[in-house]
Amino acid sequence: MNEEKDVNGEKFVSIGIPGFDDLFERGVPKGSSVIIAGGTGSGKTILCLQILAHHASQGKKCYYMSFEESEDRLIEHMKDFGWNPEELINSGNLKIKRFLTSEIFYYAKKSSEDIQAMITKDVDPLLMELEPLTIAEEIGFKPDFIVLDSLTAISSTFSGREQSYRFYIERLFRSFEKIGSTNFFITETKQIPELFSPTGVEEFLADGVIVLYNIRRENIRETAIEVLKMRGEKHQRKIVAMQITDKGVTVYPEQDALGIIDSE
Repeated sequence: MNEEKDVNGEKFVSIGIPGFDDLFERGVPKGSSVIIAGGTGSGKTILCLQILAHHASQGKKCYYMSFEESEDRLIEHMKDFGWNPEELINSGNLKIKRFLTSEIFYYAKKSSEDIQAMITKDVDPLLMELEPLTIAEEIGFKPDFIVLDSLTAISSTFSGREQSYRFYIERLFRSFEKIGSTNFFITETKQIPELFSPTGVEEFLADGVIVLYNIRRENIRETAIEVLKMRGEKHQRKIVAMQITDKGVTVYPEQDALGIIDSE
């Protein structure tokens, strides 16, 4: 499909993963915030790096925000699949940055102190505190695509302070919405999840939820993918086969994978 479509004034973008765009009627609505949920080893990071590598190679501005793996490790992942990360970074189309969870904890502490002030003031100080995490001035461009890896790491800094986290995450989603980028938020789940984000509130804030599965069948593991939700777009409502090769992720939209879920 084309990289971007305009249908009756609505804009849709391709994902750029072989076979995956066939799961949509038109594409992912531009400017959406999408949760990428899955268990350990399901391919979340690889999928997101591949999305950014594809779009950066097409001249789009892409930003990977990591709260887990280092910049060097993520670049090595990209090299493993032949995605030429140095070329994409040197072109100015790709930026990878690692954040420390201690940086998030500062904002968490600050927001906790200011909750009462938020209730009584017209200007939301927490939204102002989020600005250092929301890109443009620091990285030197307005991104078209952003990956945040992960909401699970961020939520861990709010242990025992769920109300503060809920205030924080709602404003985080809003701040990304203001940028106008298409965003992918990684979350760690069980291999067959019943909850697709740290608290459940994130999946209501998100426009879309994509679920990756890594399921054991006898002595092998099989991977699969599902578009659980995509606000404003029709999509196939089934779990389909996915494979991670030395070239990256490939999705097989005609190959129903529900059987591997049932066998778990």
